[in-house]
Amino acid sequence: MITTVIFDLDDTLYDEIEYCKSGFAAVAEFLSNQLDGLPAEQIYKILWKQFTAGNHTKTFNATLDELEITYDDKLIVEMVGVYRYHIPDIKLPHDSQEVLCRLSKKYTLGLLTDGFLPAQRLKVQALGIEKYFKSIIYTEELGRDCWKPSPAGFEKILLNLNTKPENAVYIADNEKKDFIAPNQLGILSIQLIRPARIQTLISRESDASAREIIDQISRLPALLEEF
Repeated sequence: MITTVIFDLDDTLYDEIEYCKSGFAAVAEFLSNQLDGLPAEQIYKILWKQFTAGNHTKTFNATLDELEITYDDKLIVEMVGVYRYHIPDIKLPHDSQEVLCRLSKKYTLGLLTDGFLPAQRLKVQALGIEKYFKSIIYTEELGRDCWKPSPAGFEKILLNLNTKPENAVYIADNEKKDFIAPNQLGILSIQLIRPARIQTLISRESDASAREIIDQISRLPALLEEF
């Protein structure tokens, strides 16, 4: 019997691409102020072009190169800091809010998320979702080696919620890392495939696939009823 529903955050409860847009806008504004008025809109367009072209690791470097701006590591570090520490302009989608409201009346809810701690906390605050969860685990607090696919975060949240693995479900998006630990621990794994999701890679690991797949978070309550 399912008593506990544990959610991932990015690309599960909202579209992470909206956070990226918000972060790039903050970086563009910062860089505009640093460069004596180069329009933030122009900088943003290049940042977004680089990112959507698939450059997810050197976006800032490539943007500065395209702008023909001389830079050093210090400037890159500052830009990364602006991105991670900015106040996100993101909102909880209506369907996610409805599902959280509905499920919180019947199940114990938890949240388990990887990522740099200040950024993840700011996302949760911006979305206004703390009230739905009995426990929130930021794996960064446990140590970088506890990021998924490590089972450490899952073991911690099960302990916090006083829940057995067979009574819990984890819903997330990323097949490369999200479902390995839940599958090994005996937690029911559900993959949510949002149309705008960033991570689309498929894993070749035999235990990496989710047990169930849905394409809309609104389908979750009915699916849980089957178990």
